[in-house]
Amino acid sequence: MAVYFFYGDEDYNIEQAIDKLKQGLDKNFAAMNFRIFDNPTYTDLIDAIRAQGMMFGKMLTVINCKNYFGKSSDKKDVSNDSKSLFNDNQLKEIELSLENCANNSDIVFVAILPRNENKKIDSRKKLFKILSKFNAQEFPTFKLNYYGKKDFSNWIKKQAKSKNINVGQDVIDILIEQIGNNLREIDMELEKLKLIAYPEKTITAKMVKEICISNEDLFNFTELIMSQNYDKALIEYKKLLDKKHPLEILSATQTILRKRILLKLNVNKPINEIMTITGMSETQIQAILRNSTKQTLKSLVNLKKQLTEAEYRIKSGISTNAESEVQDALIR
Repeated sequence: MAVYFFYGDEDYNIEQAIDKLKQGLDKNFAAMNFRIFDNPTYTDLIDAIRAQGMMFGKMLTVINCKNYFGKSSDKKDVSNDSKSLFNDNQLKEIELSLENCANNSDIVFVAILPRNENKKIDSRKKLFKILSKFNAQEFPTFKLNYYGKKDFSNWIKKQAKSKNINVGQDVIDILIEQIGNNLREIDMELEKLKLIAYPEKTITAKMVKEICISNEDLFNFTELIMSQNYDKALIEYKKLLDKKHPLEILSATQTILRKRILLKLNVNKPINEIMTITGMSETQIQAILRNSTKQTLKSLVNLKKQLTEAEYRIKSGISTNAESEVQDALIR
């Protein structure tokens, strides 16, 4: 048995770590031996910790526990744990149960924080100290500063190796510049590049430039929409459709809009802090600031709302023409 504590704002890496543990389950009983709890009450939590796996297989229990920690505090005098959901006796019982959980049971406590908001779990909480005694690991988003890019580059190399493809530093630099620190999107592009390169295993910079939609492409597309230059925006939209499904374009555009909204809200902060909040490079931020002075926060929010409604209509089956639905949401 093993107890794990995964926390941080990089949900993709946390999902990958959980998936790796799921591979250890007996495939014949995986559906019965994998359970997820969302901030369970004390009684349900104790029951989940003490549960035995079905038949002879290992059990994997994932416990989403972010709400257990409440709001983190910056105050220095927080010696008491009065806001904890559990009293001292309950915390002792939780600790004892974790130390003596079943041999065929793995338990993972998960606390996923809001991405790029620079929030931390209060490490002074008694529950945090208990969980940290086990296999604790923080999963923060990669920063786009010098040291963050080095770590990010290593992650991309490792991810590419797991797909049996090779990427040089020139390819990695382009991927980071074009896509930013969105690991899920990086992984999707690596999958696409693997198919394009087959039967070769080496990804070239030319492939990335030809196949992957860059942040620059999407930024320019978004600029055309925001400036109501719809004729050129339609031309760019058709070009983007050659590389991605409408829902992928919609998702990428929503990500850009979210970052632009964050940028509008934090425009007066130091550039390094803005980079941390938005996940964008300094070059991207400066380019947006130069071109978006006339864009209002209200217009950005309204456009994001339109895209959210379009996504719902497509995924719910209300709209059967994804291409037109996204086009109508972008260009009204």
